[in-house]
Amino acid sequence: MSPNDILISLKNIHRRYRVGSETVHALRGVNLQVRRNEYVAIMGHSGSGKSTLMNILGCLDRADEGTYELNGILTTEMSGAQLAQIRNEQIGFVFQSYELLPRLNALKNVELPLLYSKVGFLARRRLAQEALERVGLAERMHHRPNQLSGGEKQRVAVARALVARPSLLLADEPTGNLDTQTSQSIMALFETLYQQGQTIILVTHEADIACHARRIVRMRDGQIISDLPVEQDPAWALLHPTGTVSQKEGR
Repeated sequence: MSPNDILISLKNIHRRYRVGSETVHALRGVNLQVRRNEYVAIMGHSGSGKSTLMNILGCLDRADEGTYELNGILTTEMSGAQLAQIRNEQIGFVFQSYELLPRLNALKNVELPLLYSKVGFLARRRLAQEALERVGLAERMHHRPNQLSGGEKQRVAVARALVARPSLLLADEPTGNLDTQTSQSIMALFETLYQQGQTIILVTHEADIACHARRIVRMRDGQIISDLPVEQDPAWALLHPTGTVSQKEGR
């Protein structure tokens, strides 16, 4: 891997928490690299460390030991204000619960990340409109969240994550509140974004959702136990017993 190809580099990441008199080792020496324009799923049961890893990748938490470089920037020793700037400029977040403000329409919800930048009103409005068009909601941008379906709400959340043109799209259980058909629609949207060159890290416990990625990283007890191309992961074999890989051809 050329250094210029690497978007994320985690080296020997440890994270510990105090729970009463006990020390919980959430991450134990995690090493991970992600190239630009990769589509990676992180899987693991509750307590595996995947949520802690996601928080560190998203600069929402910091490691006790080890280093984390994002887009060539060493984040490990940054202040809280510097991490907030990295989050705003480099990372787009998509959450299971959408996190939309109910009093704002879709357009204004998508504009929110740009309020913390130096983007002027007209440019902010144009970028938000373009982001909503990109996720197929050009006709719904003036609707409030209570006027949107679950899938439309998640598309608004994806548009908001993309509006600042981040290096990384980080999705935490993005289909957890959606029915099967709507989930497939959201995953088709992620596929389109990936094909357009967006780097995506998807955190999930669902094998069928993880298999939309191109690489699956599995965690257990705070460690990475496997890191494989999707066709080599056990989940792929269970979901595709014939071994068909036509969906994955081309990238």
